[in-house]
Amino acid sequence: MQSNLKEIQEYVIQYAELIEKVTKLDVEIVDQNLLRIAGTGAIKNELSKNMAEHGHIYEEVIKNGFAYYIENPGIHPLCQSCSNRNNCDEYAELNAPIMLDGEIIGVIGLICYTQDQKDKLVENLDVYREFVLHIASFISGKAFEQRENNRLALLMEVLNQVIGVVDEGILVFDDAGNIKHSNKAACKQLNMVECVGKRIEIKPTGDKVFGGNEYNLMIGTKKFQIIGQLIPGTAHLSEYAHILKFNNIRKVKSGIYNLTNINPQQGVEKILGNTPEMIELKNQIIKIADSNSTVLITGESGTGKDLVARAIHYEGNRHDKPFVSINCGAIPDTLLESELFGYVKGAFTGADPNGKIGKFEIANKGIVFLDEIGDMPLYLQVKLLRVLQEKKFSRIGSNQIIELDVRVIAATNRDLKELITEKKFRSDLYYRLNVIPLHVLPLRDRTDDIEILVDQLLMKYCRLFEKPCIGIDNKAMNILKLYSWPGNVRELENTVEFMINMAENVDMLSTEEIPDNILKQEGHEKEITTETEIPLLRDIEKQQILRAIAICGTDTLGKHMAAKRLGISVATLYRKLEKYNS
Repeated sequence: MQSNLKEIQEYVIQYAELIEKVTKLDVEIVDQNLLRIAGTGAIKNELSKNMAEHGHIYEEVIKNGFAYYIENPGIHPLCQSCSNRNNCDEYAELNAPIMLDGEIIGVIGLICYTQDQKDKLVENLDVYREFVLHIASFISGKAFEQRENNRLALLMEVLNQVIGVVDEGILVFDDAGNIKHSNKAACKQLNMVECVGKRIEIKPTGDKVFGGNEYNLMIGTKKFQIIGQLIPGTAHLSEYAHILKFNNIRKVKSGIYNLTNINPQQGVEKILGNTPEMIELKNQIIKIADSNSTVLITGESGTGKDLVARAIHYEGNRHDKPFVSINCGAIPDTLLESELFGYVKGAFTGADPNGKIGKFEIANKGIVFLDEIGDMPLYLQVKLLRVLQEKKFSRIGSNQIIELDVRVIAATNRDLKELITEKKFRSDLYYRLNVIPLHVLPLRDRTDDIEILVDQLLMKYCRLFEKPCIGIDNKAMNILKLYSWPGNVRELENTVEFMINMAENVDMLSTEEIPDNILKQEGHEKEITTETEIPLLRDIEKQQILRAIAICGTDTLGKHMAAKRLGISVATLYRKLEKYNS
């Protein structure tokens, strides 16, 4: 059984000596295990002795919790089990229990070895009994204090273990800014071997974002930007005056990036194509990958502009930094600015109360890919231009200036020069973006690559659908090569996926699996017999008109643009469309 008195033996010995000085009697104190914890006189140096053989009276005190005065040791009924019965060298003794929370944790014994000591005890029996009981309560209080200290120490050990494994950094420091405690996460995020003993300076920026307050932190000569919470400690413990729970803002941004970025890194080897134009494009990507200059990728929808942007990131010196993509045409104008630049708590009505970190901030040191840049509203083009020029920005609702080091890659399927003429795109932004222009050819202009793409897609979808790998016959492949592919590689991929789904117990795909819309648009029939058939002129005209509509759009504005690009009047376009639909 754990001995409470053993843990405070130093204090128990002092109390035993105090009792001896006051009473002039010998003192013995044992714990609930009948081990001698303290003694005076002849037994002063005989500590830790087990008194079970001679401590029958102590045992009775522990059992009943009463104070006993034994006037005739050796012949007293409680002494009958003792080996010294009828031959005891004690003249008298007074025993008192030491109690803690209702349990007996020890016994104080006043022992008389002479007649003079016995006379003194008898003369002052009530006073000594009261005195010894008071000393017992003092010892009990000290044992309680020690037990609480042990409990607190154990609790602190548990808390330190918990704090040690949490992802957030924890720093505890005093009013002077001296760090008294830190966990592993704090040292890791601050890139320090040890934080304890260093001095910290912390200043709030005033911004609230991502559910916490933003602070500028300085430890020694190192500066950090963190998001967290500063918690008041306790006034009773000056060493624990302040507690900082935080995440380095780089860790916060990295967490957001890892959560939202699901696309694997892809290099130029993922860009399929062996035509001279595609080989030249790949060479250009390698050449400009390490540059910091902005890139403008043009090409029709579905040609793989996103793949080109990711290849630039992968092949360049920012490959280990974030690649953050945002489609400027897929987000409402009212939300696009907050998506790009973020906002702080209370920035505007309806904003997330925790604030938000924008794409540019997440991508800092890396690359921002602005897809469909032609759809960006004019007011935001102004801010983007300023960010590109000044390399700094502020979150919406904040005065905090954030330094920026990102490479911007933009892409569009629209004619930006035409948009400039229509005053829908700023010329100064265009020239700022178009430092390195890259153009991705439409699939109809690189038909020699269709076979490579189809083979790759066949393997992909056979594996995905857990089907045996199959090929495609020459007749079907020639039809795919003759098709104009207004949706480019994206449409080709959808077509191959459709054909794999339609194939049943075949070794080769044929014209039977080709979608009807491709056969009809190209003027092919199921019974096509040779690959040298020449399509009718009216079918070519229909094909090109429908392609123009697919590119420019089916609304009124899109049809006007399609007519202009086809070189015909709008009335002629409507007339021909009506004929095709009849």
